[in-house]
Amino acid sequence: MGISQYIKEIGRGARGAKPLSREQATDLFGQVLDGQVSDLEIGAFCLAMRIKGETSEEMCGFLDATHSRLAPLPATDRPLIVLPSYNGARKLPVLTPLLALLLAREGLPVLLHGMRTEARRVLASDVLLALDVPALKAPEKIANGTVRHIHTQHLHAGLARLLAVREVVGLRNPGHSVVKLMSPCAGASVVVTAYTHPEYFEMLQTTFRTLGMSALLSRGLEGEVATDPRRTPRYDGFVRGVHQVLDAQQPGTASEVPGLPAEIDVATTATYTRRVLAGELPIPPAIERQVEHILQLADQTASETSP
Repeated sequence: MGISQYIKEIGRGARGAKPLSREQATDLFGQVLDGQVSDLEIGAFCLAMRIKGETSEEMCGFLDATHSRLAPLPATDRPLIVLPSYNGARKLPVLTPLLALLLAREGLPVLLHGMRTEARRVLASDVLLALDVPALKAPEKIANGTVRHIHTQHLHAGLARLLAVREVVGLRNPGHSVVKLMSPCAGASVVVTAYTHPEYFEMLQTTFRTLGMSALLSRGLEGEVATDPRRTPRYDGFVRGVHQVLDAQQPGTASEVPGLPAEIDVATTATYTRRVLAGELPIPPAIERQVEHILQLADQTASETSP
């Protein structure tokens, strides 16, 4: 065992590195998740992949290894809406909790999963706790119209360990891509995810098509999946791997969003979220549009899986 043979292939620099096959990527990532490799090998893997970048074949393999090892949540009555949240707020309030609660208000079961991967950011999970939304300590079925959040540790401890490598080397690794694409549910789901760098767009599309996933893909805000409330991005939807463009990107950035606070701390964000949900402040139109797209994909996914 060991992954040195794979590191030889992926570790030859941006031009000399060779991509792994899906089967090789599955084996490599499985060994990493199972704790069968040394810290030195994990560091070499993370740095080599950071320089080379992931192909869709490699990402499918990484996800194959992850999905076969996750502790999945039981199937839900309607497709589970999966919101990965690993970045948090840096300049604008984190609106992923608002997105989650608006979706639950439409009767959908919603799971937010994540953990801290960057210091000094305001986490969506902390905002949910301030809103009295409990955290799960183990996977369990989520009822329709309910939001729950869970730490990555409770889905797979090895995956959480891999994400924590960032604290040592200071760079993201394939684990950070995997958690934004995985579906930790035994039943139908819609994964809401986002990309920051345009070069990831084609890789993500191919991955969703190959794995037959249902997902909403758009440009994110500071690494979070909730859309930037000041802009209308392009939205790409996938239902069982079938791609559709839901919205074209609209030009321009709004100078202000009514009611959106300038402060990003947990208490202020929680108060803003409560007021929007109570109707005291308007829902940002960009968030409202994102909710509509997710509802559409959930309905299409449900019809695709109906007997």
